[in-house]
Order: sequence, then C-alpha cells, then structure tokens
Amino acid sequence: MSALAQTLAAGVEIKGNLGSIGYGLAAIGPGVGVGIIFGNGTQALARQPEAAGLIRANQILGFAFCEALALIGLVMPFVYPTS
Repeated sequence: MSALAQTLAAGVEIKGNLGSIGYGLAAIGPGVGVGIIFGNGTQALARQPEAAGLIRANQILGFAFCEALALIGLVMPFVYPTS
C-alpha cells in the first residue's frame, strides 16, 4: 500500500484555513464570466456600433454581477469560520 493510501486510511485530519484555497477556486468563475462579457460585448459593438449605449450598459451590469460573486466568495470564509 502506498504512503498516501496509508495516510488516508489512518484518518489524518487536514488542519488550517482552507478558505484561501476555496476563494482561489471561487474566483475562477467570475474571472471567466468577465472575460466572456467583455469579449462578447466587443463583438457586439463591432457588429452593431449604433447600439453602443445599450451594449455598454449591459456589459457594466454583467460585470457588476460577476464582481459581486467574487466579493461574496471573498467574504464567506470570514462569515463561516472554521471551528
């Protein structure tokens, strides 16, 4: 049996704050979302420049929602601390 399997079988408990790892993983989603929003917004502006005001307003709204998700991910480890 490998050393890792023996360690897992022994029931070793992981200690420390995993909130930073969780936030790092949670930040991937909003990062991808912001990239999609601005990438598609740029394509829309290139295809239909006369709708720039509406497209830009929707981009800013989508960006705000994505950043709100990132901030919620940042705050949750502090709201629900480990025991």
